[in-house]
Amino acid sequence: MPVREQPSAQSGGVGILLVNLGTPDAPTAPAVRRYLAEFLSDPRVVEIPAIAWKPILHGVILRTRPAKSAHAYQQVWTDAGSPLAAITRAQAARLQELLGTRAKVDWAMRYGNPSIPSRLQAMKDAGCDRILVAPLYPHYSGATTASVMDKLGDTLAGMRAQPAIRTLPPYYDDPAFIDALETDLLRQVEALDFVPEVLLLSYHGMPQRTADLGDPYYRHCLETSRLLTQRLAQVRPDLRIETSFQSRFGRAKWLEPSTEDVLAREAKAGTRRMAVAAPGFSADCVETLEELAIRGAEVFAEAGGERLAVLACLNDGAAGMAMLQALVTHELSGW
Repeated sequence: MPVREQPSAQSGGVGILLVNLGTPDAPTAPAVRRYLAEFLSDPRVVEIPAIAWKPILHGVILRTRPAKSAHAYQQVWTDAGSPLAAITRAQAARLQELLGTRAKVDWAMRYGNPSIPSRLQAMKDAGCDRILVAPLYPHYSGATTASVMDKLGDTLAGMRAQPAIRTLPPYYDDPAFIDALETDLLRQVEALDFVPEVLLLSYHGMPQRTADLGDPYYRHCLETSRLLTQRLAQVRPDLRIETSFQSRFGRAKWLEPSTEDVLAREAKAGTRRMAVAAPGFSADCVETLEELAIRGAEVFAEAGGERLAVLACLNDGAAGMAMLQALVTHELSGW
């Protein structure tokens, strides 16, 4: 009996899917409510039994928080949309230029749009049967990196013909990452019209319980600060470097010290000029552009500070893109 010829399909291509956290589709309360409902329903993000958490989420949080969060997004929204989405899109485009035809580059968000399932399927349809999934989180956490892996697994479970998958590991201590931070932060500090006394490295906070249970995030952040401090001390010994954690939420104890507390404490102690950087964020977003640059500046000024500069993330700048190219090129070895 003759073998029936199967329909031809594109194959043999290599893909890279950059993944960031997520963003609402618009700076409005309904859009933020949809985004928060997905984000805060992830058991990786909120480690409270669903039977206890869902009444709180739907009964209180999703009724009150969307309007407040929408106001924050409105402060930073651009003509290109959400800063996080616009910058991640630009990073993918720049990486595509750097890699040329070696791989097809796309991007997705863990929460919101474009989704991981939609972009993974699109890459498969475009002939990519080998895909590097690259979470843009330098520091591993169950609430970030592991959540991407969960979604990736769910997506693959629904595919008849799965692509081969590699994933980008955390790069908190990778020399390419430290090099990029040193180069870019020095460039920005030296371009300021004042000389900062302190450089504050502000990382996204996590509940203290996550560290107690073995999540390496806190340790990863401290190691980045240690390595970066060593580098910067050689060229800017006059710049004192501190570490803090931002974005506290709820009543539980979070990683300390908090960024707002450090800003207020430094100003009250006599520090008049500070710079703040956010090494854990691969792209500027509401947490850097609103929480740090607007609310953080208010906290510093109210406590007696005079000049506060919030430095840009690596974004799609030259140093950040050189780092990203180096990281993915290493992971594509053999493909």
